[in-house]
Amino acid sequence: MPGESPTSSTAPAGALSLEAQDLHCRFGDVFALAGVSVRVAPGECLAVVGESGSGKTTLLRCFNRMVRPDRGRVLVGGEDAAAGSEVALRRRLGYVPQHGGLLPHWNVLRNVALVPKLLGRATAVPDARAALELVGLDAAEYGPRFPHELSGGQRQRAALARALAAQPAVLLMDEPFGALDALTRSDMQAAFAALRRRVRVTTLLVTHDLREAGSLGDELLVMRAGRVEQRGTLDALRAAPATPYVAELLERALEPLAHEPLAHEP
Repeated sequence: MPGESPTSSTAPAGALSLEAQDLHCRFGDVFALAGVSVRVAPGECLAVVGESGSGKTTLLRCFNRMVRPDRGRVLVGGEDAAAGSEVALRRRLGYVPQHGGLLPHWNVLRNVALVPKLLGRATAVPDARAALELVGLDAAEYGPRFPHELSGGQRQRAALARALAAQPAVLLMDEPFGALDALTRSDMQAAFAALRRRVRVTTLLVTHDLREAGSLGDELLVMRAGRVEQRGTLDALRAAPATPYVAELLERALEPLAHEPLAHEP
């Protein structure tokens, strides 16, 4: 069924599942979500793809309570996300917005150490340095710099480091590479794929780029007008699109690559 995930038998220790149950969300006359149910297994990366207005970002923001659904339940690690403090919830989840969201008047190291410090960890600064190294930024070189002194790709690496510094069990990424130029975006995609081979954190990745979704996600979730159209690997979607919309989306996005084999990143 759309939105369901196969059972994972190799879930990493500490990773949490994400689950949305029959989510409905309306903004005025627009139904952003209309009965969406989806589960992300511990350690899995689910790439949510769709055109503008499909509801993919609204779905992601339900998990950190930046959006509250009108109906339905959101579970993080099997627990109701609405039951406790939204501040405590957000500090448990890594979040990377499209433009990074670094505080411009703080240097990179202070930005990256933000969540560990909010959690009261004495190791906040060492954790921040380790996170910068993890995403390929030398902490000694880039830590003292300010966001305006970084390239676009370096800013997104720093934003990813900030999301990872507190070692979250879940990572929410809202079109994190969408604002970058093609070459920088390709570099960041490769860096993220390499990172996931080392840190199998549960990830919900929102993107409009089908090729990116297919290479970075374990599975894709195709959304349209607030509903799930299909879920599966990119190869599976290409082999058997479930709806005319999925077929059209694939044709428009991947026609130049129709005769290329797809090498999925583990």
